[in-house]
Amino acid sequence: MTGRRRWSTEEILDAAAELLRTGDADSFSVRKLAAVLGTDSSSLYRHFRSKTELLRAVADRILLAAMDGYRPEGDWKQRITALAMRVREAFAQHPQLAATWGRRASSGTGSRLVMEEMLQALRASGLPDAEIPARYHRIAVLIAALIASEAGVGTVTPEEREQGRELFRVAVLGADPERFPALAHFARDVRPLTADRRAAFEELLAAQLAHIEAAISPSRPTGTGGVDGPPRTDTHL
Repeated sequence: MTGRRRWSTEEILDAAAELLRTGDADSFSVRKLAAVLGTDSSSLYRHFRSKTELLRAVADRILLAAMDGYRPEGDWKQRITALAMRVREAFAQHPQLAATWGRRASSGTGSRLVMEEMLQALRASGLPDAEIPARYHRIAVLIAALIASEAGVGTVTPEEREQGRELFRVAVLGADPERFPALAHFARDVRPLTADRRAAFEELLAAQLAHIEAAISPSRPTGTGGVDGPPRTDTHL
């Protein structure tokens, strides 16, 4: 009697990514994945201890793909912007996992590569080392929040999107000017949340980076590595 096939970790992650592509992270379960693979849940738990661990691993593969071929170019702001846009575009292909990435920390290689490059870029900015962790955290929170927000839009069907546009038009153009004077005044110029999201992403990130730049003392030349020594521009990917 032939035993059940043994699935490799990579094959399990491939199947999980495909299952998530056609569903969502909340309804995803190890049992459903096992059924797709024609095996039982216990065989998958030999690779991953929980659903959360499995989702983290799939999300980390997206980060790993985002970093594939990446080479740091330009100044520190250009590096962080390029990095953020690569991660944004990677999760745009897998919107079901974007919120998972924001909610569940990953410790995989992809996550470490993203963190390393961002921290290296911040060191190149001239910030003192003592300030870098907090600045990194703010940027990471902003990027994760924006990507998760976009993911919510990305999972909407065309029919739902059109319904949303119609509801927006009714809410804005039909606003009572006496009760909502500002809304009525700007009605023809206000745009729905689904519009120009890339531009909004770039502008919000640029504002955060400009805030960091303004905090750097003019007496500290950009590119210094702080009190610990010369600038670190090497990135080991």
